[in-house]
Amino acid sequence: MEKFSITMKDIAQEFGVSVATVSRALAGSPHISKARREQIQNFAREHNFFPNAIATQLRQSHTTPSKVIGVIVPQFTHYYFSTILNGIEQESSKRGYRIIVAQSDEQYEREVKICESFHQNKVCGIIVSQAKDTTNYAHFQQLIDAGIPLVFYDRICAGINASRVVVDDYMGTFNAVSHLIESGCRNIAFFGTTMNIEISKNRLNGYKDAIYQHGLKVNDDFVIQCDNRQDAERLTPSLLKKKNRPDAFIAVNDETAIGILYATKKAGLRIPQDVAICGFTNSDSATACDPMLTTVEQRGVEVGKEAADILINFVEGQVPKNQVVKRIVKTRLILRDTTKPLLA
Repeated sequence: MEKFSITMKDIAQEFGVSVATVSRALAGSPHISKARREQIQNFAREHNFFPNAIATQLRQSHTTPSKVIGVIVPQFTHYYFSTILNGIEQESSKRGYRIIVAQSDEQYEREVKICESFHQNKVCGIIVSQAKDTTNYAHFQQLIDAGIPLVFYDRICAGINASRVVVDDYMGTFNAVSHLIESGCRNIAFFGTTMNIEISKNRLNGYKDAIYQHGLKVNDDFVIQCDNRQDAERLTPSLLKKKNRPDAFIAVNDETAIGILYATKKAGLRIPQDVAICGFTNSDSATACDPMLTTVEQRGVEVGKEAADILINFVEGQVPKNQVVKRIVKTRLILRDTTKPLLA
């Protein structure tokens, strides 16, 4: 039975030549006779063989600049990261670059191995959002010391002087909490993620500052580490049973906010009359729940495009590699049915 696909090794065996000869023939090298070139090229076409363009670029990168960008994503399934990846791919493709994507799955050890692999395969640069587990940044510093352009997106390493693209997490949270207060809420709970990530600190500061600037006090019992729907469904009921329970929640992402929404409805409370809820991302799920979720839009595609633009500018020498470029993408509050209108 004929193979579904063939390799250069198969073609080499067919003609009794080396793999290197096949490679040169497919590339149209004048060092291979015209008759042999045509034989090999015709055979490859008949058997639907196409050279792996990315692998070829990686092999040739010791003599010519690679146009392959390595991208590290914490989780493929996270809506926000998928939109950022979309933006990276759009900008990279437009400028003649390909991307190789790897998932750290929020694991430090896996992230280190991916960086090593990208380095060994001579990608032209790396775009990365650090894993939640990452507290040691030596692997990133090693890339910078080796002259490899590095751009962080979303989650950045405060201890590394590297280029980055972030959304305005502080103002996004500040504006959302301010809206909750100005619509009548007074006991606002904050569901965030681990504090070793810079975005978490920025959002917590935005939450606290909005409360202080409106003459209210932060209740430390209402500041919870929770960044997924399952934990939100588990932790929210105990807060709602408190005598001075929260009358509003702001969550680190939409999935966590939907977990809060589900638990609140299950407790028999009305949304938004009894409890208002605000998420962060503006994912598809924000409009698939009932009631539809008020949320802070992060504009992930724009973040991805900006990150790719910075990296490619480094690769092409438009910006010196030792220069640090920082860009901030503005957020906006998308008002829907889980929050109340402003008081008259």
